[in-house]
Amino acid sequence: FSLASVLLGIIFYKKLLKINTEEIQAGAIIGVFLFLGFFTQTVGLKYTTVSKSAFITASYVVLVPFIFWLISKKRVEIHEILAALLCFIGIGILSLEKDFSISLGDGLTFLCAIFFAVHIISVGIYSKKHDPIKLIIIQFAMAAILSIIISFIFKVEFLPLTKEMGLSIGYLVIANTIIAFGIQNIAQKYTTSTHTAIILSLESVFGSLFSVLLLDEKITLRLLLGSLIIFIAIILAETNFSFLGKKLKAREEM
Repeated sequence: FSLASVLLGIIFYKKLLKINTEEIQAGAIIGVFLFLGFFTQTVGLKYTTVSKSAFITASYVVLVPFIFWLISKKRVEIHEILAALLCFIGIGILSLEKDFSISLGDGLTFLCAIFFAVHIISVGIYSKKHDPIKLIIIQFAMAAILSIIISFIFKVEFLPLTKEMGLSIGYLVIANTIIAFGIQNIAQKYTTSTHTAIILSLESVFGSLFSVLLLDEKITLRLLLGSLIIFIAIILAETNFSFLGKKLKAREEM
């Protein structure tokens, strides 16, 4: 987050010269929830399995419509709620193993899902009012500051920087942070928080797909079924299957 905020600050320094107090406050709020999401997820992983963490984290898909309703008092469409639930089922099929006992890590990871849900909603609200680029820079800076503070509080030991680690950090900064979160912040200016959450759930599908392509894992019925359900959920959220109604109407007119 530190490197990402510095790089973007250098590239878009002219925008930062015109930033106002409201934009700083909005970006800071988004950054707090971004940090809390990653912090609780990281700590939670120490006490739970990767598959359970992936599934519980993805529950933000279901949480977003309801938290958005609580915050904004704006009604969420029924088909969006159904799509979110479908999506959650698809992620469960992709992620869950046989054992699903509850642990401290699961509780922390559920907190992480709540924080990520509020992050998506706050981006959706503020990106429609302010310049997304300014919000991105401020939220990265806030997440970086909080991460540095926590690292000192918990006395985190930093590993020596190697070439491989440098390449990994470079990839995380550019692809996973600047590009991924940058696109999300800009795109949310033109779509709803619920749709955003459902589309972001494709992370589970791509994770499984790349595990097949790069790690030689086998294509399973779970992979195909879970991916199909998530795709159906996305189509439902985006179209409410209105195209089916148009086809039926066209046939009746014929």
